[in-house]
Amino acid sequence: MDKISGIIVDPVARRQFPGTLVIDQGRIVDIQPDAEVRGPFILPGLIDSHIHIESSMLTPAAFAEKAVCHGTVAVVADPHEIANVLGIAGIDFMIESGRQVPLKFFFGAPSCVPATGFENSGARLGALDVEELLGRDDITFLAEMMNFPGVIGKDPEVMAKLQAAVKMGKKVDGHAPGLRGPDLAAYIKAGISTDHESLSLAECYEKLALGMNIQLRQGSSARNLDDLHPLITSHSGQCMLCTDDLKPADLVRGHINLLVKKALSLGHDLFDILQCACVNPVRHYPLGVGLLQKGDPADFILIDDLELMEVSATWIGGAKVSSKGQPLFQAGQAMPINRFHALAIRPEQLQIRARGPQIKVIEVTDGQIVTTAGRHSVPADSIVVEADLPADLLKILVHNRYQPAPPAIAFVRGFGLQQGAMASSIAHDSHNVIAVGSNDRDLARSVNLLQESGGGICFVNGEEEKRMELPVAGLMGLGSCEEMAANYSALEHRVKENGCLLQTPFMTMSFLALPVIPALKITDLGLFDGEKFELTDLFYLNS
Repeated sequence: MDKISGIIVDPVARRQFPGTLVIDQGRIVDIQPDAEVRGPFILPGLIDSHIHIESSMLTPAAFAEKAVCHGTVAVVADPHEIANVLGIAGIDFMIESGRQVPLKFFFGAPSCVPATGFENSGARLGALDVEELLGRDDITFLAEMMNFPGVIGKDPEVMAKLQAAVKMGKKVDGHAPGLRGPDLAAYIKAGISTDHESLSLAECYEKLALGMNIQLRQGSSARNLDDLHPLITSHSGQCMLCTDDLKPADLVRGHINLLVKKALSLGHDLFDILQCACVNPVRHYPLGVGLLQKGDPADFILIDDLELMEVSATWIGGAKVSSKGQPLFQAGQAMPINRFHALAIRPEQLQIRARGPQIKVIEVTDGQIVTTAGRHSVPADSIVVEADLPADLLKILVHNRYQPAPPAIAFVRGFGLQQGAMASSIAHDSHNVIAVGSNDRDLARSVNLLQESGGGICFVNGEEEKRMELPVAGLMGLGSCEEMAANYSALEHRVKENGCLLQTPFMTMSFLALPVIPALKITDLGLFDGEKFELTDLFYLNS
C-alpha cells in the first residue's frame, strides 16, 4: 500500500485541497484530506484524445518512454498510417508494441484504408475487416471517418462501417474540415461524434450546436489552439485536447502538458482545462483511466508549479513510471516489418511537356495542412514545364511504393527550397514516396535513395546525400525519441539551409498527398481537387 501526499486537484469536484492518496493494487482506495499536508500538486494524468503514433517516427513503446515524462498516461490512437502500409498486421504490431509499456494505448479501427479510391495503398480494409476489428476487445473505437463525401452520399461500404460501430456501442471519430450546413448535419447524424479538423470558431460553434465534440489540436504541422482556444471556457464540456501528429523533436519538448500550459497562459481556468485534457476523453470513449476519484485506477502526475507544467513524476496503474524527466521502464527493441516495392526512377521520367498556357499549383501555408489552388503561367515557347526558383515553383511527385508505376508529378509553391530535393516515405495516408525538388536530377536521386533503404526521409543536393532510415513500415525508426529527434532535426536543418521557409518541411510535405484535406493535393494517381473530390489535370486547359 502506497501513500502519496500533496495538493490534490480534483477535476470532477473542481476543487483543490491538501490530502493523501492511498493506493492499493493499482487503485486509489482512499482519499484523506489533511490540512497539514504540503508538497506538489497532484493532478489527473493527461490524455491525448487523437494521435497517430506513427507520425512521431517512434514505435508505441519508444513513444511511451518519452510521453510519460510529460505527464501523459493515455492516448487515443488511430493506427491508420501503418494500416495503409500493412493492413491488420500493422495494427497488431502497434498493439503489441504498446503492451510492452505502462502507458495506456487505446487503439481504434481505421475507417479509411485507403483514405479514398484516388490513390494506391499497401492494404485495404473493407467493411467486414473493420467489423471484425471492432469486435475485438483491444479496439476501442472507429477511427476518423475521412471520407465525408461517402458519408453524405451514403456509400454502402462507408455506412456499413459506421453501422457496425454504432451497433457495438463504440464511438466514431470524425474528420470534416470546413463541413457546414446540411452536409454537416448528415455527417453527424450518421453517428460521428468528434472532429479535430475545424478551421474556425464559427465552424466549431455549428458542430457543437449539433452535439459534436471538438478536439483542439496543437501538433507539429497543424496548430489550431491559438484560434480555437476560447472553446475551452465556453464549451469545456464538449472539448478535448490532442496533437494529431507530433514529430520527435516536439515530443522531446513536451506533449499535452504544453497545451495545458498554453491554455493557462491564455487565461483559462485550470478546471476547464482539465475537463478537456482528462475528464472528457475518459467519459466520451470511455477509457479505463483514473480521474483521482476513490476506486479509480491510480493514474496521476505530480507538478511543483502549475504555471510551468513541468511534470516531476507520473504514476500509471499505481506504479511510478517516470521521475524527474526520466522513464522508469525501458522499451524493448522492435522487429521491423515493412512493405516497399517501388521501382527506381530516372530524371528524364520527370519531364512535363507543356500542354496549355497555365498550370495548377499546390500552394502551401506554413502551419496548415490545408492548401490553396494557385496558377502559374507557362512561357509561350516552352516545350517542357520546369521548376522556377525565383517564383518559388518547385516540382512535387508521388511515387507508388507498392507496385511498379510511373510517378505522378505536379508543382508546389511555398517551400522556398533553392537547391536540392527532399523525399519521404511518410506521405499521408497511403505512404507512397513523396518528394519536392528544385531539379530533376536531385529529385530522382532522393526517391531512389529511399528505394534503396526501404523507406525513410532524405535530402539530396548533388553529391550530398543525407538519409534517416525508417525500417518499420517506412514510417518508424528503432531509436529513442532523442536519437530520432536529433537525426530528423539535422535533416530539417539542411533543408532550411538550402532555402526552405517552412517550420516543419517534411511534415508539411507529408500532408500534400492527403486528398481528404482541401484544396489541391497530389496522390500517386495524379493531381487531386479536394473541393470537387476528383482527380484533375495539371493544366488549365480551358483558360
